[in-house]
Amino acid sequence: MKLESILDKLGSIEKNSFIKIIDNIISKNPKNGKEIDKILSSSDKGLKSVDNQNISRIFNLTSIEFKSYIECEFQEITSQLDILIDIIIRDGNCIMKQDWFSRLYETEIKKLKNKIKGLNSDFEDEKSELSIVRKRDYRIYKSCLHTAYQNDIENNRDAKITSDELSIILTLANQLGLSQEEVKLINYSIIPIKKFDIQEVIKSLKNIGVIFYSNKENTIYVADEMVRLLRTIRKKEVATKFYRRTLKLLRDPIINQIARDHNIDRKLSSSQKVEEILKEGVSFTSLLLEDIYKPGSTLTEKKKTLNELCEKGLNIVNLKGSVLEDKIGSLIQHFENVERDEKVGISLDGFDKLLVELNQSLPKLNKEIRAQFELQDEFVLKGDYLLDYNIKPRDILDLIIKPDLTKFIKDNGIKQRGDDILNILEHYKDVENLYLENYSNVAFRDLNLLKENGITVKESELGLKFEELTKVIFKGLGFNIDESLKSKINTQKDMIDILLNLGNDEIIIVECKTSKERGYNKFSTVSRQLKSYQNLALKNNLRIVKILLVAPEFSDDFVTDCEMDTEMNLSLLTASTLSKILESFKSSNYTEFPHVLFRDIVINEERILKALSK
Repeated sequence: MKLESILDKLGSIEKNSFIKIIDNIISKNPKNGKEIDKILSSSDKGLKSVDNQNISRIFNLTSIEFKSYIECEFQEITSQLDILIDIIIRDGNCIMKQDWFSRLYETEIKKLKNKIKGLNSDFEDEKSELSIVRKRDYRIYKSCLHTAYQNDIENNRDAKITSDELSIILTLANQLGLSQEEVKLINYSIIPIKKFDIQEVIKSLKNIGVIFYSNKENTIYVADEMVRLLRTIRKKEVATKFYRRTLKLLRDPIINQIARDHNIDRKLSSSQKVEEILKEGVSFTSLLLEDIYKPGSTLTEKKKTLNELCEKGLNIVNLKGSVLEDKIGSLIQHFENVERDEKVGISLDGFDKLLVELNQSLPKLNKEIRAQFELQDEFVLKGDYLLDYNIKPRDILDLIIKPDLTKFIKDNGIKQRGDDILNILEHYKDVENLYLENYSNVAFRDLNLLKENGITVKESELGLKFEELTKVIFKGLGFNIDESLKSKINTQKDMIDILLNLGNDEIIIVECKTSKERGYNKFSTVSRQLKSYQNLALKNNLRIVKILLVAPEFSDDFVTDCEMDTEMNLSLLTASTLSKILESFKSSNYTEFPHVLFRDIVINEERILKALSK
């Protein structure tokens, strides 16, 4: 769930710790201080009076400083911050009831203790599967950590690891090629591990600003933006779902090779090994730099293998970068862009239909998804619910084994030639709803974003498509779109886009404008056009209740000119506002949108949404 959405749910006291940390960062002249000051200049009472959208923007502008602040917290080596952060950044753990978080925490402590016992016995057992080289790496790291931790006790001080010692130890772990899980196990074999009271755990995480806790709902929230930041701190370059997607494309011998290198039981099935590699915290970059290639591969062969993996497996063509590191960086950036994108690739209706039919065809899937993403609810195959956890259609399909995927495709008459997952996504696309979800992108004539979101359209068709979608929205709001009356009064010279018939010879005229430029600013042109439509309607004895101009956005000059116009009852409506009005209207008690709410010069989105929610 996005930070803004979480902040909307919470009271001021529940947001207080987070706001204080951001306020403290702002007071120390952060890198983006000037941009932050511009946002704060509209508020006289500081950050606490800023709206949630702008708080979210300010967090993004202070993310570098916030990351440094969290990294400092890691110096308290007994805080278990590594364990706790590894729990809350897992896919599916961004919303948790307190008792569920308590259960996950308790399970994690038990697993760690058992793994530490296993690791210690591997150290002592000469016949263990651990190679001599790996044992040596473990001993080097363990000895250095032991010295860093114990030297304070010898000097009659509290045992802790300083920031300098920590940076050296982290460098050592990296050079030895230890995964995060290996590092964690060795750390807690030196540092005593104990289970803390869950209320204290929640309080500590809340106080450092990484989680929000709703007392009313007894629920923990971790913002998507925070998850990404914490992931970088834990050196996890991509979300687990994207890592899994990549690993599942590798051949079994390569998976076995990676498992052997990181002390993973090779008797497990291939899919189980993939899950264990993910749990180990093996660096994604390290994996793609070294681990996925045959021993002795040349640099050219490595580049070819990586290109094939991206193009044929992940459907990413022309990966940027001439050297291997740059290509891997481009792939990580691609996954980050996909994760940030709020669109799901198919419409929400299409997602819901896909989940219903998956549940019918594969009745065990609900249980498998719950287990995979550690979700608390009994039934989780619901589009809105999964999107709150940032789980998209592709993420669900990636978890389904090949035989089940084949069965589902046959059960539902889906095309069988080509890539199974892409064929399924195409089958459930639901083009009209997908267009509606991209209504603002059509208004801005943003072909690149439309293409990324699964829509292929010619630029010359965007104006007409925007008008068609606007009609669909007004129809959804309960208005009578009167095509016959429009045809009757239109002339070859003056052609109204949309005419809403309110009855009793009363109408609303709607004009649609798309624009690539930010801030629609052609008032003189559009006002002449609208005045001619007004005269046309008056000649036909029609009373114009309102003229609405729908565009992607409006410049300040355009709004000022509109305010000065005394001849038309004109209101300006942005595409994003109209889209949000429709969504809010669907869940309201109204059967027809009360057009009296269209009374501002620039339609006030917040006021209308509030009115519809009553």
